[in-house]
Amino acid sequence: MNTLTVLYIILIGISALLLALFQYNNKASKKRYTFIVLRFVSLFVLGLLLLNPKFEKNVIYNEKPTLIIAADNSKSIKHLNYDGDLQHLIKQFKNHTDLNQKFDIQFYKFGKQLATLDDTLDFKANQTNISNVFTNLKQVYNNTIAPIVLLSDGNQTYGTDYVYTAAENKQNIYPIIIGDTITYTDLNIEKLNVNKYGYLSNKFPVEIIAVYNGDKSIETSLTINDSDGKVVAKKALKFTKNNNSTTINLNLKPARVGLQSYTAKLTPLNSEKNIFNNSKPFAIEIIDQKTNIAIISNINHPDIGALKKAIEGNKQRNVSIIKPSNFKSQKTDFQLVILYQPNQNFKSVFKTIAALNLNKFIITGPNTDWKFLNQNQTNFKLDISNQIEDYQATLNSDFATFIVNDLDFDSFPPLTSEFGDININIPADVLLYKRINTTILNQPLLTVFEKNNNREAILFGEGLWAWRSQSYINKNSFKEFDDFIDKIVQYLASNQKQSRLNITYQGFYSGNSNIIISAQYLNKNYEFDTNANLVLTLKNTETNTTKSIPMVLKQNAYDVDLSGITPAKYAFTITANNNELKKSGQISVLDYNIEEQFLNADVTKLQTIATNSDGEYYFVGNTEKLIPSLLKNERFKPIQKSNKTIVPLISIKILLALIALSLAIEWFLRKYNGLI
Repeated sequence: MNTLTVLYIILIGISALLLALFQYNNKASKKRYTFIVLRFVSLFVLGLLLLNPKFEKNVIYNEKPTLIIAADNSKSIKHLNYDGDLQHLIKQFKNHTDLNQKFDIQFYKFGKQLATLDDTLDFKANQTNISNVFTNLKQVYNNTIAPIVLLSDGNQTYGTDYVYTAAENKQNIYPIIIGDTITYTDLNIEKLNVNKYGYLSNKFPVEIIAVYNGDKSIETSLTINDSDGKVVAKKALKFTKNNNSTTINLNLKPARVGLQSYTAKLTPLNSEKNIFNNSKPFAIEIIDQKTNIAIISNINHPDIGALKKAIEGNKQRNVSIIKPSNFKSQKTDFQLVILYQPNQNFKSVFKTIAALNLNKFIITGPNTDWKFLNQNQTNFKLDISNQIEDYQATLNSDFATFIVNDLDFDSFPPLTSEFGDININIPADVLLYKRINTTILNQPLLTVFEKNNNREAILFGEGLWAWRSQSYINKNSFKEFDDFIDKIVQYLASNQKQSRLNITYQGFYSGNSNIIISAQYLNKNYEFDTNANLVLTLKNTETNTTKSIPMVLKQNAYDVDLSGITPAKYAFTITANNNELKKSGQISVLDYNIEEQFLNADVTKLQTIATNSDGEYYFVGNTEKLIPSLLKNERFKPIQKSNKTIVPLISIKILLALIALSLAIEWFLRKYNGLI
């Protein structure tokens, strides 16, 4: 409270006293001084409330440290028969009085994702991402004391190595190792690599890494069977204690076009405890031709390499980078042409493309000759300003030409392009709008259109290489960006008439993966319809059982999540608006659960994260020292904190009650003494 406020309070007190004396000083009543005091209190408190001075209020309190209990909820815990032990440990932490008195205990469960543990564990998670646990907990508890008790077998099936993410978390980590630590004799297929697509006329490669864990020399064999049980490849293998792994490379010849399923299997040993990890199913989609794409450029730029990498992520695509002068001699080799920053050297290219009726994707930037481009095509025109501007991207949620996902374009760096208004002279569908800071411009950054049975796309900006890099930073993978480019290429590489019902799915899924089927429904004006009623009818072709599932609207597509369905072959049909339109497809769910591939806990990694974080590790049968250790640890003390707040006087309600009380008593005494 400052000096001026104190002076005002003194003046209010003096004024209240003078007014009280003025009113009651001439009265001869014996209770004159009582009336003066009551009136003074009323006037003084009222004056204070009108002045409404503010006071600082300090509240001192103790904040208990947080204890995080993170429990592994994956299928591997139940597969190793340790689900009962883990449930017992959770109950022990919940019911321990001293532990709850010292810590604010927060319970979490994790599989592929981290979630709060509100109920009991079900051990149904198909994948384990321990790295995600430490990443998410770091964001929440980075500035507090929050030791982590990790109840897990340490076997991770998804995500980055959790040893590194645990090292970035400043909390002490106390792993409780759930699982068997005895080493058993075991054969397993540790990894199987195969392309997603193959070609009918070519053999496709399969790489298999087989591992042996044991002391004796053994012999076994690797066989690969097709979906009919026929052996298509076989190889004898030998392992010793020291020579305990091998890489097998095979080339298989496909029998027909379409989805082909296979199973790789190691002949089990008599002494093996776990034979689930001896086999691994895989599938490949056989196609009869490849899409050839030309990137034509007169300059060297990292965008070109990024485009080539993104497009060839789909094995159906083959990209050639050529100069404008060389295109005419190779013109019949390509189904799609990408023109990167065209200039005067592209004159013959435009003539050849027009003569062959090829679809094209034009990418412009600071090196584009816009005078040439405006003259050599009539679909769009830029008002030339000879100025450069950076534009960020915003996804058009009403885009309906094909299904796209938002890659978090708002986080992407800007693309560089020529400044000026763009005029599209034909009907076009804008995929991305230009944005400067927070202002979304009514100008396309990426747009597509059809004209005379030809398809075209234009990107008004260079810098795609930075987008691909940012996508990797956001998702730890190039896949989402590569899929985005692949959808544009898929649209441009086909001249089929646009369908009003489009579906997106994969031909095969692993049993423990997310099985998502998406559909996009367009009205008769080819606009995305958000009010459609889409239903997926799924039929198990092996049991002939069917079920119908309504599809849910998400952004610019309808989705259905089939994760968890029994491994088998399925046929499905998507119907829109009571059979107005329908489209069918087939998927194969492979019988493979990665959580059942483990025999032992990963003791080494769990010990490493405990040591690196200055924590301690315990085995599931030897945890009696953990709770006393946490209770006695001097690092985990309550923190005394103070909360300073500014309190206005008018918020103190007792002062209003005091005014009412003093006025009421004054009125009663005056009435009683006959003064009113």
